[in-house]
Order: sequence, then C-alpha cells, then structure tokens
Amino acid sequence: MKKYLDLAAQEQIIIQKGRKETFVLQKREYLEPDEDFNRAISLEQFREGAKEHIKTLLNVT
Repeated sequence: MKKYLDLAAQEQIIIQKGRKETFVLQKREYLEPDEDFNRAISLEQFREGAKEHIKTLLNVT
C-alpha cells in the first residue's frame, strides 16, 4: 500500500478491479474547517432534535 500512496502523492493513480470497477487514488490537501464544520452537531444532538420534531409533527407531548 505504501508504494501506491507514495505514487499518489505525486500523481493520480487509477486502479482497475476486474472489468467493471475502477478506483482513483490521489492526494488531497488538508481542508481547513469552515463555517459548515463549525455548525456541525453531534449524532446525539441530531437524535434529540429529530425526536422533538417528530413529537411536534404528531402533536405528542
């Protein structure tokens, strides 16, 4: 794997698996967190919000 990661650091690598699957391996620069990242919520926060929203929709207290 190291060989292909080292190659991908320099250029895009295309890997063919059989006749129907193709994969592309390439280096990505680190992405700085942006506004969307800063607005992110945890899974637990999402679940609680979803439960409250469903209760509101169903008029359940």
